[in-house]
Amino acid sequence: MLDRLRKSVARTVTSMRTGGGDGRDTRAHNLFEAAAAYVTARAEDDQDRIDETAGWVSPEALSFGVSELACRAVIALARERDESPQVVARALLGLPTT
Repeated sequence: MLDRLRKSVARTVTSMRTGGGDGRDTRAHNLFEAAAAYVTARAEDDQDRIDETAGWVSPEALSFGVSELACRAVIALARERDESPQVVARALLGLPTT
């Protein structure tokens, strides 16, 4: 519990930073940039990048962005495979198709 709180505070502090000269990108990010970078970092299993990108926007905004990215990805794959979004989503999660 305390570890989650510490990480949350660290993300908040990171997102509020306006500069620092440490070479980090301190410009404001929109939720779709944050979602794309966060999902990419997760796919590459890059914990440092996951932690960094999680602080770019609020947790709620990041959740919305990741959800929107998932929807768009499933739709794109469904069109590419000529299958329904439900079949594609279940296949990606390893669930049996019904």
